[in-house]
Amino acid sequence: MAYDHNNVFARILRGELPAKKIYEDEYALAFYDIRPLAPVHALVVPKGAYVSFDDFAATARAAEITGFIRAVGKAAQLLGVAVTGYRILANHGAHAHQEIPHFHVHIFGGKSLGGMLPRPGA
Repeated sequence: MAYDHNNVFARILRGELPAKKIYEDEYALAFYDIRPLAPVHALVVPKGAYVSFDDFAATARAAEITGFIRAVGKAAQLLGVAVTGYRILANHGAHAHQEIPHFHVHIFGGKSLGGMLPRPGA
């Protein structure tokens, strides 16, 4: 999948679309999801043009990877979920229902989130 420079996250990073920011540094931007699936639901996106986790892991500079991981941790702290617990999720590709072709991580928290996935046969 090729990177689409007009995807919604690229437009947010360029300031063309609004976002309720939580944290920003030179490597990443964290902001609230506009359709939250938990009491706390935020997104963290790297500032580089990466389609997926695979793309990011393979082509990002070490400083970008480190900066991004630290931004996820900082956002969780600022959201107030670092002590009580949170889940991070990154969808990759069609089977995972990746909707936007820009690598991003969801942070979910604010309540007990239950198990990871339904058990087979459940």
